Amino acid sequence: MAIKKIEESVANSQKKYASKLATSSQTAASASKSSGRTTTKTGSKKTSPKEGSILQSVHETAMGLHSIGAISQTTMREFDALCLPEVPTFSSKEIKAIRSRCQVSQAVFANFMNITPSSLQKWETGAKKPSNVAMKLLDLVNRKGLDVLV
Repeated sequence: MAIKKIEESVANSQKKYASKLATSSQTAASASKSSGRTTTKTGSKKTSPKEGSILQSVHETAMGLHSIGAISQTTMREFDALCLPEVPTFSSKEIKAIRSRCQVSQAVFANFMNITPSSLQKWETGAKKPSNVAMKLLDLVNRKGLDVLV
């Protein structure tokens, strides 16, 4: 019963946020057209701060309900899974930029990532794409530096 109410609350919040986002992006697009500016989307998909705070407050509510026994451990795990951030995807140029910021050679970076230097070279040239697990590691290195893998 409590789960149903929380799910409905989350759905309503997401609908409200989506409509506000659509309205603001239409306003921004018309302002951009009138001023002659263009905007481009770069990088990977990120959660907006407002959407993140909605998920955070729902997760905190679920944790409170779990602590008093209103939500089972299984349901709490489902909430935990819903609140995980998306793993970004990196282009070949972004992968090379991450390695360059770490100031290491391809061989050293590959060793930290537990891959072969030729695999890293293929990622950096765009011949191959990293797996989802490798993308997660690249995201960690991008956010926290190479020391996170030591």
